[in-house]
Amino acid sequence: MTALFALATSVLWGVADFGGGLLTRRTPALTVVVVSQSIAVVVLGAVVVATGGWSEAGPQLWFAVAAGLAGPVAMLAFYKALALGPMGVVSPLGSIGVAVPVGVGLVLGERPGMLQFFGILVAVAGVCLAGGPQLRGAPVQRQAIALTLLAAFGFGAVMALIAEASTTLTGLFLALFVQRVTNVAAGGPALYVSVRRGASALPADGFPWGSLPALAFVGLADVAANGTYAIAAQHGPVTVAAVLASLYPVVTAVAARAVLHERLRAVQAAGSGLALVGTVLLASG
Repeated sequence: MTALFALATSVLWGVADFGGGLLTRRTPALTVVVVSQSIAVVVLGAVVVATGGWSEAGPQLWFAVAAGLAGPVAMLAFYKALALGPMGVVSPLGSIGVAVPVGVGLVLGERPGMLQFFGILVAVAGVCLAGGPQLRGAPVQRQAIALTLLAAFGFGAVMALIAEASTTLTGLFLALFVQRVTNVAAGGPALYVSVRRGASALPADGFPWGSLPALAFVGLADVAANGTYAIAAQHGPVTVAAVLASLYPVVTAVAARAVLHERLRAVQAAGSGLALVGTVLLASG
């Protein structure tokens, strides 16, 4: 179950990152974050009411609040980095954040077996290579890398925090709702301040009503990914769940290749293959 839900997380995060990166090429990144997460709040609020999730309220929700504060910073940095692109380079570097939940798992006493430990090393190396990292180039490229590293730490923190925010399915719905409310509460004022400082909140032709379905998809896919990851982490070792969930850059790179026709270099193809080998080792261990 851990492997299944963690791999589902990687697919959901991968397509959400790809969609978010495309949207930020036309709409400011902070607007994409606030609007997509606001849509998620409405949907999750309805789910919480329908499932009676309010009864699961407790001190553990502070973990969801913390995740909600870290999330907008990470998403904003990541979407800006994706807009600078190319996606096939930025997304794999973001996987470095897996070190945060893996480190938490090790501190809490988890000790993966030899096969799983080897699988972790192979998978992480594969994910990093899947982007064919280009550390040389123009200042824009260096800016994209800096933003990606900031996002990586934030994403890793969210993974570690959301896994501690609930113990039941209905509690998970409530935790995700609280996380998204916090996302909007933090992102909304940031968007207001940005506009006050002269930045644009909308494209030149106004609010992108035609992009609402895509914005909704990005927000809900990200929510679903957080949910499947929490389930994976609760039913198995966090060290395994976190690494398998971190395979999402491979999904983003493949989507960029299929839709944007970004060429995969030899090192990227080799990295994808290593990531697959690592996945098999982790799942079989």
